[in-house]
Amino acid sequence: MKLYAANNPIHHTQKLKTQMRELIDHLRADIEKVSDAKARALFETSAEVITGLVKAFDDFEQKNESPWQAEPTAAHPE
Repeated sequence: MKLYAANNPIHHTQKLKTQMRELIDHLRADIEKVSDAKARALFETSAEVITGLVKAFDDFEQKNESPWQAEPTAAHPE
């Protein structure tokens, strides 16, 4: 049995990214299965949007963007 800290956000972000990648793959596979151009565009657009969410989760995990970086502990001047 794999142990993890339930309050560790990285555990949750990794699980969610796996699910999002599966959804991206499903959407892209379904593009080939339908002939309706609007449905194909919807599936591709959805896959692209979710890809952006995966990147946001990656940035959070790696603290690449300023909103995800730790705030300084020193008091801010007023």
